[in-house]
Amino acid sequence: MSTTSAAAPTRPGVPDRPGAPPAARSALRSALVLPEVRWAALSLALFALGGAAQLLGAPPLVWWALYLACYAAGGWEPALEGLRALRERTLDVDVLMVVAALAAAAIGQVLDGALLIVIFTTSGALEAFVTRRTADSVGALLTLAPDRATRVHVDDRLEEVDVEQLAVGDTVLVRPGERVGADGVVVAGSSDVDQSSVTGEPLPVGRGVGDEVFAGTVNGTGALRVEVRRPAGESVVARIVAMVAEAAETKARSQLFIERVEQRYSVVVVAATLTLLGVPLAAGAEFEPTLLRAMTFMIVASPCALVLATMPPLLATIANAGRHGVLVRSAVALEELRGVDVVALDKTGTLTRGEPVVGTVHPLAGTSVAEVLALAAAAERSSEHPVAGAVLAAAREREVVVPEARDVVATPGRGVTGRVGGRVVQVGAPALLEAAGGGAGSGAGGGAGAEVAELVAAVERAGDTAVVVIVDDRPLGVLAVSDALRPEAADAVARIHDRLGARTVLLTGDHATAGRAVAARAGVPEVHAGLLPEDKAAHLRGLADRGHRTALVGDGINDAPAMATAHVGIALGRRGSDLAVETADVILVRDDLGTVPTLAVLARRAHRVVVANLVIAGTVIVALVTWDVAGTLPLPLGVAGHEGSTVVVALNGLRLLRRSAWDRAAA
Repeated sequence: MSTTSAAAPTRPGVPDRPGAPPAARSALRSALVLPEVRWAALSLALFALGGAAQLLGAPPLVWWALYLACYAAGGWEPALEGLRALRERTLDVDVLMVVAALAAAAIGQVLDGALLIVIFTTSGALEAFVTRRTADSVGALLTLAPDRATRVHVDDRLEEVDVEQLAVGDTVLVRPGERVGADGVVVAGSSDVDQSSVTGEPLPVGRGVGDEVFAGTVNGTGALRVEVRRPAGESVVARIVAMVAEAAETKARSQLFIERVEQRYSVVVVAATLTLLGVPLAAGAEFEPTLLRAMTFMIVASPCALVLATMPPLLATIANAGRHGVLVRSAVALEELRGVDVVALDKTGTLTRGEPVVGTVHPLAGTSVAEVLALAAAAERSSEHPVAGAVLAAAREREVVVPEARDVVATPGRGVTGRVGGRVVQVGAPALLEAAGGGAGSGAGGGAGAEVAELVAAVERAGDTAVVVIVDDRPLGVLAVSDALRPEAADAVARIHDRLGARTVLLTGDHATAGRAVAARAGVPEVHAGLLPEDKAAHLRGLADRGHRTALVGDGINDAPAMATAHVGIALGRRGSDLAVETADVILVRDDLGTVPTLAVLARRAHRVVVANLVIAGTVIVALVTWDVAGTLPLPLGVAGHEGSTVVVALNGLRLLRRSAWDRAAA
């Protein structure tokens, strides 16, 4: 049992997040399923009742019975763990806690023993809760890929089968709106496929014959026939699951200082207690005073103050962060965060909003912005493509009157065509220019074609997506569609540099031009683009191998392996995928990137408070132990000194609960 692990529930207080998984909505119910949590709650309740009975002057038999019940509820599991450790010839803090609690009760200080029991039992329950949530999260990704797929036989007969039954070479039918059932290559049909879950690309991409598609990605409006190239167990989705599980198992579990020394501390205290008891008795000392001295030593040397020296500052920081929209899973995550020197950032949905917007409208000579937008919005009005929504939003913002369009036809991977007031309007990818004869050079487009080609090139150099508007086979203008930067992104990146002295790096599955454009706007100096999920995780492993401590901020399923690999994984809570949120150590409930540097600064302050508390608690323990060994420490004075130091360090740590602590960290 850990003596210092602490955690916050996964995602309480986020009922406004669309599509929140049942596991998030029932975090409390999930916690109560764990026996460790139930026993800890019972132990705490019995302790509170015993304290209330004692303060209200109830007969000693009443509050003694309640305290002993607290012992039984919270102490049986540590006692069992201690016995197992003894059978393996090891001595840990569980043994020390149980012996110290029993010794306290034996000399009449049952309150001290019950307090020790409650502290250890509660921390163990919190650790069990975090462990369960982490283990459950690894399987969350399995819901991404469909369980069933439609296999096409050679005689065109269709058969619904489990995806595990698909073999390499099989052909599957992917209907509009369905998820792709297996990694493969398109052999018939064309469509726009949303691959953001795997590659992080903000917009659906056109997929036709010969193009690769991945299991779990979402098909658009066209039907596809896909030849399976990998069995289900080797798909990109399956590899992501394997990477998350492997990283969770192999990443060394960081420990707090008190955890690293608990075994040695336990051995020293038990050995010293036995020495204080055995040596005087061997020399002929009286049994009762010798036992009293040894028991006093064990009580004043018990780790109660040391535990509270560590727990309150970290729990107070976690609670303070929670009030400001940041959920921290454990005290270990705080300790890791304070030492981070490289912050890796995902692009789509993290630095950016993950939603396309029309930035600049470039009309050709003789055409106005309003005319280009009006015709484009008319053709796109009935489309479900994300770009269509961006065009319509731009028209509304500019108060452009959008006419009606008829005979609208969508061509996957190219765009839409419709008839507006007797004119044929085409809106879509630059590839439409060639089909319309409007490319650079001669033909119907002529000089307009050359002009629009230059505009397209300029838009793409800026990292935006070019959307051309063609009327009656003549180019009319170009729309620059971009993924808008989050308003707080640039300031958050600057504060990471200035306040933390950390370096930032952009890791994205999108193409290099778009990555560099977003990085330049956000102030991120280093960009790595075109990365698959395993590439992001490998990059972070490389940084760790070079001695860096890393944090990864992301929101997508494709970020989950990197989150599990990084020393600290940070997920956006509102738009983040279920797996990313479950895998992360820190969750930004309000998707505010500005809280990342604030939390890191507060984590560093919490560490300084922990160190100060350990010095205070250690000094008091050394003083009391020295007094007991070298002289005669009265038991009431020993208990008062021990409990007094416990109260001091607890109150010192709880200062981090104040709002001013967060405000100073954010300043």
